[in-house]
Amino acid sequence: MRFVPLAVAAALALTACTAGKEAGPSLGAQPKPSGSASQALPAATIELWHGFSTDAEVKAFEDAISGFNKKFPQITVKATKGVQDDQITQAIRGGKAPDVAASFTTDNVAQWCKSGAFQDLTPVIRQDGIDLTVLPAVARSYTAFDGKQCTLPLLADAYGLYYNKALMKGNEPPKTLSELTELTKKLTVRDAGGEIKVAGFIPSVQYYENSPSHMGPMVGARWYNDDGTSAIGSDPAWKQLLTWQKELVDWYGYDKLEKFRKSLGDEWSAEHPFNKGKVAMILDGEWRNAMLANDAKDLDYGTAPLPVADDKPDLYGSGFTAGTVIGVPKGAKNPQHAWELIKYLTTDTSSLVTLSNALRNVPTTKASMESPDLAKDANFTTFLGIFAHPKTSTLPASVNSVFNQEVLGSFVAKWEKGSVPDLDAGLKNVDKQINDKLKLSGG
Repeated sequence: MRFVPLAVAAALALTACTAGKEAGPSLGAQPKPSGSASQALPAATIELWHGFSTDAEVKAFEDAISGFNKKFPQITVKATKGVQDDQITQAIRGGKAPDVAASFTTDNVAQWCKSGAFQDLTPVIRQDGIDLTVLPAVARSYTAFDGKQCTLPLLADAYGLYYNKALMKGNEPPKTLSELTELTKKLTVRDAGGEIKVAGFIPSVQYYENSPSHMGPMVGARWYNDDGTSAIGSDPAWKQLLTWQKELVDWYGYDKLEKFRKSLGDEWSAEHPFNKGKVAMILDGEWRNAMLANDAKDLDYGTAPLPVADDKPDLYGSGFTAGTVIGVPKGAKNPQHAWELIKYLTTDTSSLVTLSNALRNVPTTKASMESPDLAKDANFTTFLGIFAHPKTSTLPASVNSVFNQEVLGSFVAKWEKGSVPDLDAGLKNVDKQINDKLKLSGG
């Protein structure tokens, strides 16, 4: 899937929602059918809403669904493309929910689970004997909230380091933050006036995928305490990350770095600065491999896990992950049929491999990652390893996920600019804003 930028995700933020009067049947634990599942389920047409929009994405999804059609020929899947979270939520509120809904972002999972907007799949998961340990623990965590497994992972994103081999000049990719700093300075090229012509690595959180959530795993930073309150001000890892980041920003010169950053091409176009040799190393998701294959066929590049804190070498190989989630909204007219489709799309190895090969996202089950049919070269395999690493982390589910990310992101933008005189006090204020919002939300 294509990553949903925070600015877009913010527009999709939810308040607690309730379904309309035409709620439709609940999923619940279904009676065990006699005979095969395909024989037991009556004919039906089910509605599936998803966010895929390009021709290639839609075709890949249709190809995966075709396998389900062979297993359940009496079930017709009517798919609607390009649907965003706010549309799903409004449909649920109005009593016109689809049978199945898929989302590109995990930011709304907690709210969906808490409000009952998406039905808890736990009873049917248990009834059908599905072992969720076939999924990495981190994938289980970002699809559930407060004991409710109201979504399942469809495909995943994993974040790592891309590096331009020509610009690296024989240097190996860095494994620690100190190595990243040293190599960044070594590879950065300036003109006679000190203006940046080529950046070794851009540390600004305002640069494309460099959000705090994506960079936090490099130091093992925690977002929340066990009670759901913010841990940002009390976890020394955030201070460690931001101290390293600010020192590198200052080395560039904030104004010069901003001038360079704003001169760069669009993230989602062929003009991306990595394609053009303007940046030697970038933090990005696995999907960049597919974009490079289309937009920069001759670029000689490599991939590696992100560098980690020097005092935490055990984190190397891990990273940040999130992904597409899929579930049964409250009010679905054909919940049992919907469950069979979700079960197929999220656990069938052939289906997951079909989607991964077409979209170049990480498949989520162990069997699909190990399938001989999965197309994987060295650069893509890096992200399979990151996703499966036991220390890979995600942004834990929270009912205020978008708000919390915005608060921290805005603070870090001010910090790197030099507008924050006291880092400790600033981080504690981030905690206060997050915790105050949590109280208002009934947390």
